[in-house]
Amino acid sequence: MRCIAEAGAASLRILYLHQHFSTPDGATATRSHAMARALAQRGHAVTLACGQFSGAATGLSGPFRRGRRSGRVSGFELVEFAIPCGNAMSLKARTAAFLRYAARAGWMAARGEWDLVIASSTPLTVALPALAARRLRGTPFLFEIRDPWPELPAALGLRAPGLLAAMERLAGAACRNASAVVALTEGIGATALARGTPAGRLHVIPQGCDLDLFGPQVAPWRPEAAGSQEMLAVYAGAHGRANGLGLLLDAAARLRAAGERRVRLVLVGEGGERPALVADAAARGLGNVTFLDPLPKRELARLLAGSRAGLLCLAPLPEFAEWTAPNKLMDYLAAGLPVLSNVPGEAARILSGGAGETCADAASLAAALSRLAADPGRREAMGRAARDLAVRRFDRRLLAARFVTAVEGAAAEGAATSRAAAAPGWDAA
Repeated sequence: MRCIAEAGAASLRILYLHQHFSTPDGATATRSHAMARALAQRGHAVTLACGQFSGAATGLSGPFRRGRRSGRVSGFELVEFAIPCGNAMSLKARTAAFLRYAARAGWMAARGEWDLVIASSTPLTVALPALAARRLRGTPFLFEIRDPWPELPAALGLRAPGLLAAMERLAGAACRNASAVVALTEGIGATALARGTPAGRLHVIPQGCDLDLFGPQVAPWRPEAAGSQEMLAVYAGAHGRANGLGLLLDAAARLRAAGERRVRLVLVGEGGERPALVADAAARGLGNVTFLDPLPKRELARLLAGSRAGLLCLAPLPEFAEWTAPNKLMDYLAAGLPVLSNVPGEAARILSGGAGETCADAASLAAALSRLAADPGRREAMGRAARDLAVRRFDRRLLAARFVTAVEGAAAEGAATSRAAAAPGWDAA
């Protein structure tokens, strides 16, 4: 490992591990793309290794050779493994994909000459290659926690004591041994501290808003099913058990029963619960609900530009209050949409300044949608507050700069630890 005299003084060779990577041409989160691009723009040599996540667009084309392909994307090197994974897959199939990715990435991490490994979770198994590289070669790593495992799987009903115990050991090892930990919320950060991360190594860097992709500069688009006078309220994200989307159908049913014809709910995405949701909406005669397949981010930006509200929905679990950081919330804020949410805690605090409302149940959500439809002036004021919040607090470019600082600090910390370990008389105890 090269000596780094001060943060940013030398170009770093960085291996960035994120199984679910996508560029903005895909239909899923783009945080790792933005962070890797920022590191490359800073002058660091970044290689990002990913799998094939459903809805993602890596920017690579051409055949796979020996299960991988590679190329330059946005100023950094991208390696894509032929390992499909998606929310609609069974738990067994997803677990197999997680382990296959960890094995391929582990080979890269342990054999390459890296100054730092970035391991971005979920899945939690991404920590295995980072820990292996640290043990075998002394390579420092930064551990990013997007969702705390095993807390969230346990909250969602996973009843596998052996698996949960293994997750706990892995999460603890990652938090204790990382040269830096990045958490997306204060609540997630608290889980890292509880597992032994020193406070000085913890960085809370939230999800960010892509102000270039979403905003008033985008030409609007509306689906054919939308009437010209209908206010579109959009949910864009996974359709899984954790998302609790039955709440949205219940709100739509209440609107229909009340004779409210000014509101249409648009649900965009895929997941294991989607077929049941579509069937339920049809059985209940919910003509005010439209389902759309996942949209690339650029097309989603056009839909949000043609909409008047964003919907944030999760299953009513107390663990979701402080341990989740929905990317869709940032997209709504960047698009300047009022946000109606059922999520307490962190999300509710973000919206409390006038950018949205927190609705505890279907009745309050339906009432809030009717109020927005009836009062364009209030709706526009809330939208301005949302965009202002995106610009002031959640501009992804500013957050990427903080991420770069954390990465450089982790590399410097790792280099200092390596020098100390090599010094005569040094005692790790």
